Amino acid sequence: MQTFKSRSESKLQIPSPSQARKKASLHLTTLVFVSVVSMATGIAISWLLGNSHVSELFAYLQPLQDNPPQWLSVPSVSNKYYLLAPTLVLFLFVQIITRIFPQPDKFSRRLVAGILCCLLLRYFLWRSLSSLNLSNPVDGIFSVLLLGMEILAISGGMLQLLLMFTAKNRHQEADKYSRAVINGSYQPSVDILIPTYNEPDFILKRTVMGCQALDYPRKEVYLLDDTKRPEIKQLAQELGCHYFTRPDNSHAKAGNLNHAIPKTQGDLIAVFDADFVPTQNFLERTVGFFQKSKIALVQTPQSFYNSDPISRNLGLEKVLTSEEEVFYRQMQPIKDGAGSVVCSGTSFVVRRAALQEVGGFVTESLSEDYFTGIQLAAKGYDLVYLNEKLSAGLAAENISAHLDQRLRWARGTLQAFFISSNPLTISGLNLWQRLGHLEGLLHWFNSIPRIFFLFLPILSVFFSIHPYSSTAREAVYFFAPYYLTQITVFSWLNMRSRSALLSDLYTLVQSFPIAITVIKVMLSPFAKGFKVTPKGLASDRYYYNWNLALPLILLLVATTISFSISLVNTDSLLNIGLLWNGYNIITLGTALLVLLDIPKPTTYQWFTTRKQVQIISEDKTYRGVANQLSEEGVEILIEKKVSLGKKVSFQIMADETTFSGDVTQACISDQGTIVKVKFNHLTLSQQRSLVYALYCRPGQWKTKKTPGELKSFAILLQILSRPLRWGTLKIK
Repeated sequence: MQTFKSRSESKLQIPSPSQARKKASLHLTTLVFVSVVSMATGIAISWLLGNSHVSELFAYLQPLQDNPPQWLSVPSVSNKYYLLAPTLVLFLFVQIITRIFPQPDKFSRRLVAGILCCLLLRYFLWRSLSSLNLSNPVDGIFSVLLLGMEILAISGGMLQLLLMFTAKNRHQEADKYSRAVINGSYQPSVDILIPTYNEPDFILKRTVMGCQALDYPRKEVYLLDDTKRPEIKQLAQELGCHYFTRPDNSHAKAGNLNHAIPKTQGDLIAVFDADFVPTQNFLERTVGFFQKSKIALVQTPQSFYNSDPISRNLGLEKVLTSEEEVFYRQMQPIKDGAGSVVCSGTSFVVRRAALQEVGGFVTESLSEDYFTGIQLAAKGYDLVYLNEKLSAGLAAENISAHLDQRLRWARGTLQAFFISSNPLTISGLNLWQRLGHLEGLLHWFNSIPRIFFLFLPILSVFFSIHPYSSTAREAVYFFAPYYLTQITVFSWLNMRSRSALLSDLYTLVQSFPIAITVIKVMLSPFAKGFKVTPKGLASDRYYYNWNLALPLILLLVATTISFSISLVNTDSLLNIGLLWNGYNIITLGTALLVLLDIPKPTTYQWFTTRKQVQIISEDKTYRGVANQLSEEGVEILIEKKVSLGKKVSFQIMADETTFSGDVTQACISDQGTIVKVKFNHLTLSQQRSLVYALYCRPGQWKTKKTPGELKSFAILLQILSRPLRWGTLKIK
């Protein structure tokens, strides 16, 4: 059975202020969206029905495609393999660059981004001026649609490449500014706000303890309980932090924070979600930036002390990084350079005076954090991103929660088109800042072309559709240089946080729900309220998400049939059905395996450690090593064969804290005796010691590198080849 330790499924509806203005904005944006789609559909139908004007237009354009400019023609060479020269030269060049500069610096990043911009422009010109098939309505419609989907898919990438020219790294600034904080010459008062809506008390306890352990004298911790639970009020009293509640839940998290702001007095405000625990030096590293009066907010990355459900379900917890790593390693630094840092709702510090100047946290959207940052930037303040892992929280713990979280982010971000905080129209931002935010808005539209790319090869094979007009020589000369170069540097540019293949897998898993949500938001942006991501879950069985799987299963069947047909009838190495469907079979098959949530028997996280311990049992003392440690127990290796009693006590040598517990498991191996102990009757002091050891040590959250493209491909094949004993699984 699946156990939920929180009631976080409850929805908080956000009332919409200024209804007349919002309705007018809603009408205009939706009207533009519907008009563009309707116009494109009307042209396509007119062409299919033989409308003379439309037919004449495309009849005029087809000869232009057949006779492109000379500079878009493949050069005549004596040996066709010479056409591979640009691809090979570029491949070797970027390989050399990535070896000389294992981590991108300003020079190497700009060089590679410049090369990719040129290749992308070259590819786009070839696709739009030379490769369209407009010879008949059916092929023409799909040819133009494919080009449009490609443009939608790569437009965000093009903006990323442009923004890379101004990416920033704030480590040295943090070193400089933190000196004043550490020596005491600059220590403004800080109020730490922890908003909560039904998160379990054990999660809140570790967060409060982590905030209290911050190495900073002038701080106050406030627990903002939006569910008025007596047990949480008692917890706050037990831990010695302030407790606030309010009469209603209006405006969800934003309303909760805004309610607390007038009741506190700190110069700065730090915000942590209920499950995020800061490291001891969080304020030391962030507060110093506020010595510059123009800085209003300092954002740090969201790290996670558990694996996301995709990597966990695939058994790749030690291989894959969390999905957010790409955003925090690659996107936030380039947004920082553009002046468009995204406030992410947790693990940030904001200047009280600046926040009050913009009227507090924005309440007209689900993404109160994002739009509050935009309001601050529009007032002329700077938002800073410090790319240091100074806190960690809980990633969504199953596929459903993971997807619900992404859908909320998509709805909240796209509501920008309908509110006054729209970064594309609000006064006070420059062009570079608007481009930075435009990239983030376009990101959510990527699921639409991803779905189209699943359907197109199937339709091409079943209905003999030819959506492009090009030869193998043209593809080698124009497509291969861009594609191979982009694949080669993809992981390098995002600081080894994700390979292109694995990134596509994550996109595919959630493409259908996100695409539907994007369309719904563009038609009715405020139809859904705030839904808190459930945290603190446990499950004792396998659970398969059939709702998400159904469209993927149907597509996998159709793709396999299409692949089989093209395999029999293939007439070219570039056969669209063979290559494209083959790739889609691999990614669809892996995506279906992702949807099987594996059991999670405990709500606590177990961490690998190498702490020296001294264990006492039946008046005998042994020395050992704690291999794993959690808030509920410990696993100890004693390097000899021993027999322990049921009750033991042990001391962690590093901090001299003593614990007692019951032996729940003991086994003898070649290494010695492995003992698993469950804690009992932990005092508050012992709990604080555990929280600090597990979550608060500076520098403990390490940056993990993702596998490269070849290894990622091998991983996908390995996953697909696993024997699945479905009959032995308790699948709900």
